[in-house]
Formats: sequence, C-alpha cells, structure tokens
Amino acid sequence: MSEKPLHFMPTEGFRERSKAVVENEFLQKSFRAAMDFLMTKRAAQFPDADELESLRRLGERIRQNSLDKLPALLTQLETNLTRNGIHVHWAENADQANAIILDICKKHGAKRMVKGKSMVSEEIEFNHAAEAAGVEAIETDMGEYILQLAGEKPSHIIMPAIHKTKQQIAKLFAEQIPGVAYTEDVDALIQIGRTVLRQKFLEADIGLSGVNFAVAETGTLCLVENEGNGRLSTTAPRVHVAITGIEKVVEKLEHVPPLFSLLTRSATGQAVTTYFNMISKPRQPGEKDGPEEVHLVLLDNGRTQPYADEELRKTLQCIRCGACMNHCPVYTHIGGHAYGTTYPGPIGEIISPHLMGLEATATLPSASSLCGACGEVCPVKIPIPDLLVRLRSEINSKPGSGSPLQGQGAGYSRLMTAVWRGWAAIYANPAFYRLYSWLVSRFNWLTPAGQGGWTSVRTPLRPAPKRLRDLLAERE
Repeated sequence: MSEKPLHFMPTEGFRERSKAVVENEFLQKSFRAAMDFLMTKRAAQFPDADELESLRRLGERIRQNSLDKLPALLTQLETNLTRNGIHVHWAENADQANAIILDICKKHGAKRMVKGKSMVSEEIEFNHAAEAAGVEAIETDMGEYILQLAGEKPSHIIMPAIHKTKQQIAKLFAEQIPGVAYTEDVDALIQIGRTVLRQKFLEADIGLSGVNFAVAETGTLCLVENEGNGRLSTTAPRVHVAITGIEKVVEKLEHVPPLFSLLTRSATGQAVTTYFNMISKPRQPGEKDGPEEVHLVLLDNGRTQPYADEELRKTLQCIRCGACMNHCPVYTHIGGHAYGTTYPGPIGEIISPHLMGLEATATLPSASSLCGACGEVCPVKIPIPDLLVRLRSEINSKPGSGSPLQGQGAGYSRLMTAVWRGWAAIYANPAFYRLYSWLVSRFNWLTPAGQGGWTSVRTPLRPAPKRLRDLLAERE
C-alpha cells in the first residue's frame, strides 16, 4: 500500500486546485465525457416526468418523516438491533468512531481488515487510524482499491476513481502489485484486482462496511452495491463492523424500496444494482455462512448541528446518490479533489461545513453558480441552492449574531459589510441612486482596472458615460 498522506486538504487552496484542473485539457475531456454519460443514463431511467416527480415527492416525505422522528427512531433501531444480536455503539466524532472500531479489532486480535465501500470511513479517515494501530485495512471496492494503491482520496462518492484512465491504472498495478505485467486490457485489469482481493477476503480477520439504510422497525442494515465486495466483506470474516451516520435511519422496511429505486437510477442510471444486502443478525446456529459477531457504529460528527435548525435539517435528507455532482457545471469542470473534503460537489458544499466547521470550509458554499441544477435532480428534493445561500449568509454575518453554526462569521469583513450596507442604502433611496448614478457616469474614468475575481477572467466593468435616463431625456 502507498504510504502517501491522505488527510483532508485545506480548503484555502480551493481556488488554486480548481485552476490547475481547469487548465488540464485531459481532465476536462475526461470529466465532461463521464458526466455526460451519467446524465444520459439517468435521463433514460426516468422517461416519465410525472412518475419521476411523484417518486421524488415520496422520497422527500420518507426522508423528512425519518428526520422528524430521528431521536425516537434511533432508539428503536438500537433496541431492535440489540434484540437481533447486533452490538450498537455511539460515536460523537471521528476519534471516538475510530477508537470503537479499533477496540473491536484488538478484542479479536484482528490484524487484517477488508473494507466494503464506505464514505463514512473516508470521513473519519479510518485507514490512517488503522495503520497507526497496526491493522491492515484493504479497500475492496475496485475504484477504492485503485485509489488506495495510488495514495489518493475518492473524487466522487459513487465512482471514486472516475478521474483515472486505464493507462494510469495499468501503470499503477504494474508498479504496486508484485508479479503483474503492464496491460491496458480492462478485463485483464479487473481480473488482476479481483485475484488480489479474493485472497484478502480469505485472510481477513474482520470486515467493515457502510450502510445505505438502517431500518428501525426491523433492526435491518441495508447495503447497495454492484461488485459483490460488500457481501464478501460482511460475510467472509468472523466479525463484521458497519458504520453509518445517524441520519441514515428510516422508520419502516416499506420505506426502503422507493429510496432504493431513486438511489440506483439517480446514481448510475441502473434500474437496480447487482446486489442488495439486508443484514439483521449475526450467523445463527445451523447456518453455514455469515459473521459470528456484528457491530454497528452510529456516528454524529457534526450531524446534530444541521438537525437542530429546521432549514438546514434538509441537508440530512441526502441518500448519497451523487446526482447533484453529475449535473453540476462547477464539479464537471474541477472534479472532486479540488474541494479538499470527503464529500465534494453541491452536497459537499452544504454538508462539509457542518462536519468540519465553517472556518475550514468557508470557500465551498461560494463554489456554485446557483444555477439550480443540483436541486432539480436531487431525488429527495433537497433545496441545495437555498441552503448554499443560507450558508453564505452565515459565513459572512457578524460573529456572535446568535447562529448555532460552528465557525459562523468565518468570512466576516467590516469593510465588505460597510460596502454592502452603503450599496443597500443607495439603491433603496431614489434620490441617493440618482446622485450616485450621475457621479459614476461622469467620473467613470476613475473605475479601477482590477476588480477582484471579476477581472481575473473578464474585462473591468466600467459605467457608461451617459445614464439611460440621460439618453431618454435627449431623445425626448
């Protein structure tokens, strides 16, 4: 495995990273082709606009119902999981979650772990904690495995290695996997990865997975996947540990099918995925497979912050389909790594500030044109543009103004506040506006050549020498 550091990048470098990607012609073509492909596949799965809108409304109601009842549903989930023989753990932050999982590893003397795809494990940077504790944690999702070899983080929540070419993967396998010759044959590369990972499944002491939906009514953990690595990670080792955010709970089993339909069709343009795993118990007497012990780690890590606010709570409706990324003109140009966070794109811009604080993510809510594409395609109707505007306001408002958000006021500037108040006063008073417009038209030669971000890619804005009212007066 690569020993390159994978920790979160500072979002202060967001502009520089974005610029580098935009200037990379190869990446531009790759991202554009990939996003066009995914958008086309999604559109083909929703030929009936009325059916799509009806399903989106249903998905929204299911997720809002779950969040409205979240404390009670989490209690119910714990009760039913415990009754089913699954151990439930609560983690307030990433350090606690890592400690819980590593304690389970220590208890069982586990030194080798296989991991199914889990964005939450990326969020808590579990692989670093495991390495420090002497536990080998191997990613078994093919995309995640490729990135682990490369020492990189996922650039998309559904297709983590979407930025990689077959040539890059071929070179990576030849360099990192002993005895492997360079080949650009995609089927051969897949078989190489599978051969390595199948051996890891046989050797693993413990398996880790994420959770797509946790059903409170039955105490069931649902996992959606295509490769079968999730099923192997949760059944081949003697111990299975699942980790998820507290928002993934749903009230009833009947609420899962509509969300599953929205998830698969919105994410990869599939009617259904290859595998849908439902885990309710460890291996029972007489059964031939399955783990002997199952654990679930329920993680907060900042999620109760948006939950406490009626508007921001809608952020937690997300089912992690990635559709907002696929349709976002900003993400399409800069990819996921530019954001410097686990969750990139529009959903990352509204959830990362709660997970990491507004100080560390102050630039992200502004990385949007507010075109509304993300909100239009969100399968559970999260009003992402509205939430972006709210976060921008929180970032630039005066610190200590009563908001509960961590890091509120991180971008506050007395000068900018004074400028905007002056602008509001001028445009709210007709007399002030007439005087202002007369002055700027007559003295437009004083307009500065440098106008911040605007003139980095555009010519300076310069007022016309005559106002519209002056032109109309001359005509009359």
